[in-house]
Amino acid sequence: MSEKKMTMGVIIGNRGFFPDQLAKSGREEMMQALAKAGMDSVVLGPEDSKHGAVETHEEAKRCAALFLKNRDRLDGVIVSLPNFGDERAIADTMRMAKLDIPVLVQATPDDAANMTILHRRDSFCGKMSACNNLRQYGIPYSLTRLHTVSPGSEDFQNDLAWFAAVCRVANGMRNLRVGSIGARPTAFNTVRYSEKLLEAHGISTETLDLSEVFGRIAKLKDDHSGVQGKLAEIRKYVTTGGVPDAALVKMSKLGYVIDDWMKQTDVKISAVQCWTSMEEYFGVVPCTIMSMMSNNLLPAACEVDVCGTLSMYALALASQTPSALLDWNNNYGDDPNKAVCFHCSNLPKHFFQDVRMDFQEIIAGTVGKENTFGTVVGRVKPGAMSFARFSTDDTAGVIRGYVGQGSFTSDSLNTFGGVGVVQIAELQNLLHYICENGFEHHVAANFSTTAAAVHEAAVRYLGWQMHWHNN
Repeated sequence: MSEKKMTMGVIIGNRGFFPDQLAKSGREEMMQALAKAGMDSVVLGPEDSKHGAVETHEEAKRCAALFLKNRDRLDGVIVSLPNFGDERAIADTMRMAKLDIPVLVQATPDDAANMTILHRRDSFCGKMSACNNLRQYGIPYSLTRLHTVSPGSEDFQNDLAWFAAVCRVANGMRNLRVGSIGARPTAFNTVRYSEKLLEAHGISTETLDLSEVFGRIAKLKDDHSGVQGKLAEIRKYVTTGGVPDAALVKMSKLGYVIDDWMKQTDVKISAVQCWTSMEEYFGVVPCTIMSMMSNNLLPAACEVDVCGTLSMYALALASQTPSALLDWNNNYGDDPNKAVCFHCSNLPKHFFQDVRMDFQEIIAGTVGKENTFGTVVGRVKPGAMSFARFSTDDTAGVIRGYVGQGSFTSDSLNTFGGVGVVQIAELQNLLHYICENGFEHHVAANFSTTAAAVHEAAVRYLGWQMHWHNN
């Protein structure tokens, strides 16, 4: 995941019937707001147009040319209306720039005590005209939480943080390459998906058979520098007491091979076969390696759940923190708004209040404890939770999903694996929605409050059908 500084293209609207000095001061205020938010900007200067604003068609052409010149830098566009603004010039700029990135429309409020001809903005009204034209031109756009908001306000800083998350999700999910490592386990029909639907939305799937993984591992010696480097990373990452050295070396080889393949193929995220081929024919579980990838913001999902890893990635893009893939697994007593979320587990270390490496208790009885070392287990820490699930609906020919927010709690629970108790308002309604619409039992989770950004990006800019629980 790129750590580059966010860069926004900025269109300062202006209209000749309204005070020009408002465009001048409005541009300055917007530049200050973006700098405060840690963002760079690409915007016309006073030498390019009157006060660096966009009013005429010629100025729209100049602004579009500037955006095109910097298109590789731009994450989004902010349309700022310090006065009514010229709606045609704004829409023309976006049409000519052909950027296909998110757009945020902001309008500066009037001061009710200062509504003279020299100070009246009418941005309240102008925003409607600007949005009307963008819609006519077929250009999707987002809105600030308040209809009018001052660039210098804390409210607008919150809008910018939300919009930055929207941009990261919308742009990050485009032209994405996903690694599908191994075959879907036979017993998991639930994670079937359509590669063709994903491809139609700019998401490519790169496959790697487990036979190739095992074949590449077989050619590696224990003292290979890459293997030893991965072994050092594992020991630094998680407590490995009681885990045989031979199992740790196997995990290191697996991690090195997957890392190397992902770099060669430009794959960003992955979904991995586990049950039970990995254990029977290689002798470890892949959980630690997957946990490490997810902790580094390169999500890895179990059971070749490609749509699950996409869900994890969207949340990670929005929050810039690790995501996990969990089962909606158990009720928690008789509380209708609580549930147990569990995996056996490959959760990122970021999720745990206590963590250690262990063996996989569920399948150890089938393939032997000695073949199941490598899980990363512990109790999930309490905190805010955002959740998301994407799915390909092959019958309808659409990508769909749901998002929502809740929290991980500190409620007591004595069990194994990676586990947490979640509390979500109207949880029974959500569970009914999942079952009625045939969604999978897996859900991506993140310690954040980013459901709104994921929903906005998925619906408005990716064209997916989304349900926002309890919103």
